[in-house]
Amino acid sequence: MAGTQRIYKQKIKATATLEKVFRAMELIAASRIGKARDRALGLDPYTRALTKSIATVAAHAHADHPLVSQRTDTNRVMVFVVTSDRGMAGAYSSSVLREADNLMAELRAEGKEPVLFVSGRRGESYYRFRDVPVVRAWTGESDKPSDELSAEIAQTFLDLFLAPADEGGVSELHLVSTQFVSMVSQVVQIRRMLPLEVVDADDDVADESVPLYEFEPSAQEVFDGLLPMYVTQRIHSVMLMSAAAELAARQQAMHSATDNAKELIEKYTRLANNARQAEITTEITEIISGADALGK
Repeated sequence: MAGTQRIYKQKIKATATLEKVFRAMELIAASRIGKARDRALGLDPYTRALTKSIATVAAHAHADHPLVSQRTDTNRVMVFVVTSDRGMAGAYSSSVLREADNLMAELRAEGKEPVLFVSGRRGESYYRFRDVPVVRAWTGESDKPSDELSAEIAQTFLDLFLAPADEGGVSELHLVSTQFVSMVSQVVQIRRMLPLEVVDADDDVADESVPLYEFEPSAQEVFDGLLPMYVTQRIHSVMLMSAAAELAARQQAMHSATDNAKELIEKYTRLANNARQAEITTEITEIISGADALGK
């Protein structure tokens, strides 16, 4: 009995330590989620303004830029998977990886050749363990992506999309990431980024009468300059949304883990008390039996 009681006390101590870790991680995620959410949602006005500008310029220019043209000279397509650098975020990364695997299976069924790019150590280790080739992985900033990182990723994709087929050029870019909806809801999204579609513009732009503009040096050159900016901004928006979703998922997962640890501590405490009570009862029984033996 003494050994059983000692085991439960060790379990209580270990679980209490884990509870403190889970609680600390929950508080850290909670302190950072507000800023991450503001950064992600704060880009919406800029996105709308940039999209409206592209639609306006497109009305005066010939929409024949390579970024909006479908390529037929190659069947290689890029797949960009956005995961987390660290775990303890519930099913955040596993949900993204599952959808990415399904997407690549569909692309192969269509006769296309997926070329994989990954953000986050969880995704990198997942594909490395399964011997799936990854062209490039970006790690270290999944929960707080910088402008420089997003610009580097966007430039990499633009270079590959515009490169000739014999130099590794690709015909499409698909993104698999997590959309932050609320603190308790994060949705995995699959979207095709390249080639771009100008119809992504707000419906208000199409309904309004387009005023006359003068473009310097020309509408086509302005249009050509806006499209790379738009791609860079969209990549940055996806990274920020994923960061907010990751922190929200981690806070939710750590809150559940903390509650589970408390329940385990209560359970082990109750079992330890039962073991102690059984030990005392056994000792009392032995004393009474000894006294009866001496009396006889």
